[in-house]
Amino acid sequence: MLNGGLLDRAGIAARIPHAGAMVLLDTVVASDGTTIHARTDSHRRPDNPLRRDGRLHAIAGSEYGAQAAAVHGPLQAGAHAVAQPGMVVSVRELNWTRARLDDIDGPLDVHATCLLATRQQLAYAFTLAHAGTTLVEGEVGIILS
Repeated sequence: MLNGGLLDRAGIAARIPHAGAMVLLDTVVASDGTTIHARTDSHRRPDNPLRRDGRLHAIAGSEYGAQAAAVHGPLQAGAHAVAQPGMVVSVRELNWTRARLDDIDGPLDVHATCLLATRQQLAYAFTLAHAGTTLVEGEVGIILS
């Protein structure tokens, strides 16, 4: 953790099973026992690996929610904890208010709330927002290895 509770991109990368451009979150703004708030500008980066034909479809927002979930657990477990490997097995109730994310001029706020956490599985509700407007929302289910 850095700067009174903030975690930077390098700190996030050290805790989740993603590397390079696939680390989509830039900073963790806040986290507690059930929620996490992250921020990012990765939706505007040309090397974003989720882009197709130069565009980032809103459905990619589910991966932003999943990464927030992945970093939330280690933040609760301690300073040097890392996420247990897992796989997203479900995306539910996915809704978006616009087709693309790459044309948003400014950072995205990623909020995730833990709905279920066991040794074998996680479930999180998430929202992606810009300037207070929800762009994508849904739930992700993760099976842990």
